[in-house]
Amino acid sequence: MDVGLKRELEAKVLAGERLDRADGEALYACDDLAWLGSLAHEVRTRKNGDRVYFNVNRHLNMTNVCSASCAYCSFQRKPGEKDAYTMRIEEAVRLAKEMEPDGITELHIVNGLHPTLPWRYYPKSISELKAVLPNVSIKAFTATEIHWFERISGLSADEILDELIEAGLESLTGGGAEIFDWEVRRQIVDHETHWEDWSRIHRLAHGKGLRTPSTMLYGHIEEPRHRVDHVLRLRELQDETGGFAVFIPLRFQHDFHDSQDGKQRNRLMNQPMATGAEALKTFAVSRLLLDNFDHVKCFWVMHGLGTAGLSLNYGVDDLDGSVVEYKITHDADKFGTPNKMSRDGLLDLIRDAGFTPVERNTRYEVVREFPGPDPLRRESPQSMSFAE
Repeated sequence: MDVGLKRELEAKVLAGERLDRADGEALYACDDLAWLGSLAHEVRTRKNGDRVYFNVNRHLNMTNVCSASCAYCSFQRKPGEKDAYTMRIEEAVRLAKEMEPDGITELHIVNGLHPTLPWRYYPKSISELKAVLPNVSIKAFTATEIHWFERISGLSADEILDELIEAGLESLTGGGAEIFDWEVRRQIVDHETHWEDWSRIHRLAHGKGLRTPSTMLYGHIEEPRHRVDHVLRLRELQDETGGFAVFIPLRFQHDFHDSQDGKQRNRLMNQPMATGAEALKTFAVSRLLLDNFDHVKCFWVMHGLGTAGLSLNYGVDDLDGSVVEYKITHDADKFGTPNKMSRDGLLDLIRDAGFTPVERNTRYEVVREFPGPDPLRRESPQSMSFAE
C-alpha cells in the first residue's frame, strides 16, 4: 500500500468516516500489521476504552445428528453412525445445572439439523432449561436451525420465534453465516439457508427485541473480497435494525485426524489454515469496517489463547466466556486448546494483555467490573490457570 492511500485511510478512520468496499479490500492487501492494529485499536478504544468483556457460559450441543454434510464440518453425524448422539432433555438439564455453582449467566445451544426430532423437542428443551435456571439467559439456535424448524413444523419463522421466546429464549446464536457470497457458499454449505433467509430470520428476531450475534467463517476457500462483502452485508442490516450485539470472526479448523469410525467429514482439510497474522488482520479490518457494531469478539477456542490475547490490540474487546465442552471445533482440531476456562483464567488473560476485565450478560449489560492489570504480575511471565 502506498503512503498516500495509507494517509487517506488513516484520516478517514480518525475522522470517524465510514469506509467503503474498496477501502476494505485495500486494508486486506496491506501487509503493515502494526499499522492496521493501531487503527483498529483506535476504534475499539473510542468505543470501549480499555474494557474487555467476557461472560460465564456453558455451550450445549444437544445433538450432532444432521441432515446436512457441509464441506467444513467435522461435527455432523448421520443417524446410526458410531458416535452420533441426541440428548434427552433431562441430560441437557443435568449438564447445565453442573455449571450453576460457577455463576453461569448464559447457556449457548447449537445443534445439528436432526432429520427426525419433532419440532416440539426444541421449545420444550428451552422451557425446561429455563425452569431450572431462571436467572440464566438462553442463547440458542442458528438462523439455519430456525429455517429448519420452519420446514419440520410447518410454522413460519415469525411463529417459531414467538413460541421460543415464550419458552424462555433470549437470543439466537450467530452461526450458519459462514460466508454469504454465493460463489463461495455453494462450495461449502449443504443446506438451504443462505443470505436471504439468514438475514430474514435475524431481522425478525431484532424486530421482537432480541439482540443477536453475527459471525463469519474465514480461512478456507474464500478470498479477502468475500470477507469484505460479508461484513458489509451485516453492516447494512445493522443500519436497518440495530439488533446485532457483536461480530465474531471464526477461524476455520482443519480436520487433523480421522474420526473414530475412520470417515473423513471435513472435505476442506487440505486448505491451509489462516495464520495468527491473518487472524489479527481479519479482526482489525472487521473492526474498521463495522462502524455500527459496538463489539468484536475473539472466540478463544477457535484461535488459541496466544492469538486471543494479541487480538485485544487489533480491535477485539470481547473474549466470549468459560465455554465448557465446545464440541463443534474440538471434533476437528488437535491444538490442545482447552474446552473450559475458569473466571480467574479469563481475568488473568485479559489483565496480562493490559486491559480491564468486565463480566457481562448476553445483552452486554455489565454484571461486574474487575480491577485492571496488576503491574507486579506483569513483571514476569505467568502460566495460565484453567478450571479442572
